[in-house]
Amino acid sequence: MSVRNASRRAFVLGLGAGSLVLALAPGFLNAQEAKKYGGDAIPNGTRDDPRVFIAIAEDGTVTIVCHRSEMGQGVRTSIAMVIADELEADWSRVKVVQAPGDEARFGNQNTIASRSLRHGFAPLRRAGAAARRMLEAAAAASWSVPLSEVKAQNHSVVHASTARRLDYGALAKRASEQPVPPVSQLKLKQPEEFRYIGRAQTKPIDDVDIVRGSAHYGIDTRLDGMLYAVIARPPVYGGKVAWFNASESRKVPGVLEVFTLYSPPIPVGTQPLGGVVVVANNTWAAIKGRERLEIHWDDGINANYDSSNYRTELESSARNSGVVVRDEGDFDEALTGAAQRVTAEYYIPHLSHAPMEPPCAVARVADGNCEVWACTQDPQSARNLLVKLLGLPIERVTVNVTLLGGGFGRKSRPDFVAEAALVSRTMAGKPVKLTWTREDDLVNDYFHTVSVEHLQAGLDASRKTVAWLHRTVAPTIASLGAAHDPQHELAFELGMGVTDLPFAIPNIRLENPAAAAHTRISWFRGVNNIPHAFAIQSFVAELAAAAGRDHKDFLLELLGPPRTIDPAALGDKNNTGEDPNIYPVDVGRWRRVIETVAKKAGWGRTLPQGQGLGIAAHRCELSYAAIVVEVHIGTDGKLVIPRVDIAVDCGPQVNPERVRAQMESGVVWGISLAMLGEITFKKGRAQQTNFHQYRVARNTEAPREIHVHPVAADDFTRPLSGVGEVGVPPVAPALANAIFAATGRRLRALPFGDTISTTLNTTTKHANSERSVTISPAPK
Repeated sequence: MSVRNASRRAFVLGLGAGSLVLALAPGFLNAQEAKKYGGDAIPNGTRDDPRVFIAIAEDGTVTIVCHRSEMGQGVRTSIAMVIADELEADWSRVKVVQAPGDEARFGNQNTIASRSLRHGFAPLRRAGAAARRMLEAAAAASWSVPLSEVKAQNHSVVHASTARRLDYGALAKRASEQPVPPVSQLKLKQPEEFRYIGRAQTKPIDDVDIVRGSAHYGIDTRLDGMLYAVIARPPVYGGKVAWFNASESRKVPGVLEVFTLYSPPIPVGTQPLGGVVVVANNTWAAIKGRERLEIHWDDGINANYDSSNYRTELESSARNSGVVVRDEGDFDEALTGAAQRVTAEYYIPHLSHAPMEPPCAVARVADGNCEVWACTQDPQSARNLLVKLLGLPIERVTVNVTLLGGGFGRKSRPDFVAEAALVSRTMAGKPVKLTWTREDDLVNDYFHTVSVEHLQAGLDASRKTVAWLHRTVAPTIASLGAAHDPQHELAFELGMGVTDLPFAIPNIRLENPAAAAHTRISWFRGVNNIPHAFAIQSFVAELAAAAGRDHKDFLLELLGPPRTIDPAALGDKNNTGEDPNIYPVDVGRWRRVIETVAKKAGWGRTLPQGQGLGIAAHRCELSYAAIVVEVHIGTDGKLVIPRVDIAVDCGPQVNPERVRAQMESGVVWGISLAMLGEITFKKGRAQQTNFHQYRVARNTEAPREIHVHPVAADDFTRPLSGVGEVGVPPVAPALANAIFAATGRRLRALPFGDTISTTLNTTTKHANSERSVTISPAPK
């Protein structure tokens, strides 16, 4: 089967000559529902059209089109596994090509929120099964036998009674004459029949290319006559160029042109920040030319943004009432009558994505057309922005997607793609590679939000939790594009661990005080789950200590007995956009990952002085994860992490190898953020400019061992849930809890650093110590 015009190089990719093209009526296999969830509710939905995803050449090579962006999570392999399995294809004869941005054809392509397989599993299976049935029909017609007598087996169709066999390549032409079967005639495989789905031995489709260095990332694109550009962007969000002098820049050998790029007013959304562009005949010359620019910036309204002062503002807001987003029982009365009260605050700074491959794109805008090559997570958004900024019809804009050297949500924003196109247009249509340096990436990132989390609880005489207050204060992602300057977290942000918390506490109040944004806030791996999990799971440990209870047992008591809860009943009306009947809050799954990881890690064992275990759990992207971190802290305060255990329940696993890898990477990512990650601002400017200041975990800081314990679903009748993010949120609190177990020191502000002081510091303005907690009996 052939993908028609998947790109302008379809014939080069082997998708043209001798291939089958299936005719399909509009609306094939699309069910209409009164209320839409999941893939049906996102822009442009999903597709199950075999013409879109499958091509079979006359030599039998099966080409599968991946419509999602590959950034190490294994989506190219996983999508191919699903289709190839239902197609009954031989994996050794399967190859994968990347789709360009075209959601009208491929359905939604925005690769965020751990939803590629959650939304795509069922429609991709149907596409593979439909193609398999058409091949079987072609074989039956060739032999003049009933369709019921033939069956696809390992890349061919077999007639059992006569042992005749036809290879898929030999059937392609005749299969094109077969009608596309309706969904009612499709026979999906039973899980026991899967050859690739759920099998850990399937290797990544592009691992050899990656290891050999032949894989094509965004920065690898080269076109004849290509120019190279970098941009000096406003260092303060909302700033712009007041004036500049490029006389010295133009003296750098290789520099060809210097000009300004428009800086839009805030909120900028996904538009470029503007600044001064330097174009040269190589990237190094462009960078050196930029260094010699003389620029005077008009810093705008965020010129005084200061992280330390802003933290004080957030803390003040957190200590006062905010918008009530959930209120059960009577918190005030319960707290007044409590035998013991515990109060604590937690701080999480801005964080940067810092992907190994900074944003980059190549664009050519000429003859009324625009074509770009970019490491983008969301090619359709890039396409739409190019249409808007260039004034071209959408059919004249092509976005080719390369491999991504990391994305983490940053590359879902297409500002860097638009920059390349705008520079190409200015340079009379010559192709331009627009490169972000590491300094650009850190200083002008779409940052993860900063937050203060204020928690207060009351324990009764039997040390049971009877009252719970959580105030979460953080600038919202909505600040990026809303003209009315929203200052409260949206429902989906609050649903990341706050409003969907299923603790069996009779009196709960959740509040969201206001917080204004002073820099670009956007998606991040784990998003608001990170601060919410850090605060809640750390606070649970503090409550357990105050009650004199084992932390794991206390956490299970707070969760209560196994049960399922409608998220809306908890105050979460978003539920990641999924049907609450299919994806309820499942306390049994919470408990199961906690109990599993505790057993595997040897929870409760006695450790020498300076060593400790910490546990934490969280629900993220509809999956459940629990982590136990073991720490050793030497007499010099040096922190070593010998072992981390993580149990994950993400529903059925299509690609177990990638699930394991994503959990391992999530642990390392979480350790890096907890120990080292922090972006600070002074006079509106990010102070960290490269890895010497924004450190990431190296081998010496990473855990010595990571043990992944999948809590497998019973079968594939249960829905899939997210994998890419769930491993991150519980890491920081588990690490903090382990440090407390080893030292008695409670850390409530990220990052912790890689050296843990064993003496308390209560003198600094924002001391990361016990100073910020209050444990007191109720007044008589």
